Amino acid sequence: MARATGIVARRSASQGVRTLHSSRVVLLVAAAAVGSAYVLWQNPPLASIEHGDVGVRSNRLTGSTTELHEGSAIVLPGLHTLRTLPLRDQVYRPQGSLRADGESPFQSVEGLSLGVDLSVRYALDPTRVASMAANLPNDLGSDVVQPAINGVIYKVMARYTVREIFSSKRAELQQAIETELKPRLAADGVLLKGITLGKVDLPEDYRRGMDRLLAEELAAEKMRYTLALKEKQVEQTALEAQAEGVRREKQAEAAAKEQVIAARAQEEAMKHVLPFKQKQIEQRQLEAEAEKQARVKAAEASAQARRIEAQGEADSRQKLADAEAYRMQKVGQANSEQMAREGALITRHPLLIQKTLADKLSDKVQVIIAPPPADGGFIGSTLLGTQAKASLPPQTNGMQDAEASQEQ
Repeated sequence: MARATGIVARRSASQGVRTLHSSRVVLLVAAAAVGSAYVLWQNPPLASIEHGDVGVRSNRLTGSTTELHEGSAIVLPGLHTLRTLPLRDQVYRPQGSLRADGESPFQSVEGLSLGVDLSVRYALDPTRVASMAANLPNDLGSDVVQPAINGVIYKVMARYTVREIFSSKRAELQQAIETELKPRLAADGVLLKGITLGKVDLPEDYRRGMDRLLAEELAAEKMRYTLALKEKQVEQTALEAQAEGVRREKQAEAAAKEQVIAARAQEEAMKHVLPFKQKQIEQRQLEAEAEKQARVKAAEASAQARRIEAQGEADSRQKLADAEAYRMQKVGQANSEQMAREGALITRHPLLIQKTLADKLSDKVQVIIAPPPADGGFIGSTLLGTQAKASLPPQTNGMQDAEASQEQ
């Protein structure tokens, strides 16, 4: 039992030792994992490169560099280092040099302070980023670009006067700055894109003097242009007078030539007009003679026609008078014969007088009531208030009644 108990005790001890060893290993692995996770959390293996930037990854073991562009890049902690540089254009504008009374104004060759609104646009050379990344400082603008720009600009500004900087040699000044600054920046892998010279701020005293000088120069320039304009006006007036004289001479010559040509044309025309006028005069004489003959012929014809008309009218009147006399004769004969016939008829038929009277009065009187005469005479004698004469024979009385009836 003692042996058995010893064996069991040795086995239990060995198992405890193995368990303790396994626990230590697990703890070590867990600690390593936690440490690795912490390191990775503090230094993530993935880095992001923004748009317009370039990344330069360096290997600490081999010393090689890799150029990375926009996107994600693997950066292992302890093995790689990543540096991000901007490729976008950047602008440097010295703020202390904007005014003549600023912090760091520029100096002219006369020693006067002046301010210039200067803008310098630059960017990194993308072809040299990988090779120059290790030598470039962290703040490229403050450590490299600004000192180079200030050193060149102050040196170039000191070569010119204030007047040249302000007006006459601005383009030359800008070109000189670009010429000196471009190779200096290119040595550090920086490309100069352009320089802009803006407003120039002059000292107050110099500005007042400059304004007066410019005013005088402008007045002198204005006077010079005025005098030149007056001279041009005088020349123009002389030329206009000369041109007017030439024009009048030409007009006079043209008028004289026109008169000569008109006189020649009139003379030439008269050669044809005079015979034509003579022909017209002869034609008018012939026309007058012909008109005279025509009038004489017309007068003779008119007189002949009037004689013929008078003769015809006399003959016509004679004919009319003869016809009227013949008519009156015939009418008288007819009336006499008619009266003789009517007298004979009334003598034979005395009542015809009454009938004739009744026919004449029928459209005016509807009924006539009259007593017959006692003597058997004319019934109308009672209406007319006449009395028949008994002394007259019946035949004579009948004739008078017939005449009375005809008169009525």
